[in-house]
Amino acid sequence: MSALVIDDIGLLVTNDAGLGEGALGAVRDAALVIEDGKVVAVERAGADGDDRIDAGGRCVIPGFVDSHTHLVFAGDRADEFAARMAGKPYEAGGILVTTEATRAATDEELRELTARRRAEALGAGITHLEIKSGYGLDTDDERRLCEIAAEFTDDVTFLGAHVVPPEYEGRADDYVELVCGDMLAACAPHSRWIDVFCERGAFDAEQSRAVLEAGRDAGLGMRVHGNQLGPGPGARLAVELGAASVDHCTYLGDADIEALAGSETVATFLPATDFSTRQPYPDARRAIDAGVEVAIATNTNPGSSNTTSMSFCIALAVRDLRMTVEEALAAATAGGARALRRDDVGRLVPGARADAVILDAAGYADLVYRPGVPLVAETLVAGVSLT
Repeated sequence: MSALVIDDIGLLVTNDAGLGEGALGAVRDAALVIEDGKVVAVERAGADGDDRIDAGGRCVIPGFVDSHTHLVFAGDRADEFAARMAGKPYEAGGILVTTEATRAATDEELRELTARRRAEALGAGITHLEIKSGYGLDTDDERRLCEIAAEFTDDVTFLGAHVVPPEYEGRADDYVELVCGDMLAACAPHSRWIDVFCERGAFDAEQSRAVLEAGRDAGLGMRVHGNQLGPGPGARLAVELGAASVDHCTYLGDADIEALAGSETVATFLPATDFSTRQPYPDARRAIDAGVEVAIATNTNPGSSNTTSMSFCIALAVRDLRMTVEEALAAATAGGARALRRDDVGRLVPGARADAVILDAAGYADLVYRPGVPLVAETLVAGVSLT
């Protein structure tokens, strides 16, 4: 079996403290040995191999793991963004604008749009991502969104409970019944997860519980959109039901943090969303100091976070969420993997998938030090260069 060696790595981030320095397991003057798409060894520079990539003394990090995206959609909401920048507050109802455009799009149009966004994310160093449905909001459209998402990832999330569609206005409980019944049955075969927007303007705690429990009973893992627009029950509901993550977490009270710190539920912060919506940034420092497991994700979507740049999210996390550079990088890699309950990505250790990013920099601090500069020189997924 032939071996690929990424050699002359000035600084290698493994995310395993047992392999190197600090919590990131940093190794200097390293080589990464890859066989059959997996890491087989971390060695000193100059390791033997059949094929070789010369990192030229640059920094190599695990590929970013984006645990929260909405990649399958049609339409544009630039006017909404401009209005928000002029002072209009963010509201969840804008989702319906995208729903109308997405329903009108053909499968091929949606597939092409998703492929373009996935390629953009790869160029930004995102080697694995989760994709949600949620812009169909009827059985047939949610099913086709899950089917298309499954062509790009094995972490598909059924989000029929995104908002209540216009045809169910005033009948939210009836819509929840549809989500938990025919819609779930149509989408579960194409999905790994179920999610719900537990928020004012979307679904309350009782409705959210019904959705999550129905998904769990159908064999899906649970995720929650929660505590974005104000204090609410989302975080504690996620912990109570054993959800893998609760995402947004802009407003976390003492009870929320206490519950999260004593659980395996990951708090996933979406700082580009808070940037775009002009919401307050989460107090990640407080959560981390309390022992909460955290992740960072892009929340790529047309309304509140139209970006595929994890580097941008890392820079915001350091500046505005008061995370250290090391914490932010770990949250965007190993943290995202934990939020998806995976151990095969987010790390560069023997046995893990060889998802690596060669930075055009000597160190990872440049992701924050040089914000907005495209620093991804090469992206490898399972040992194959894709950029």
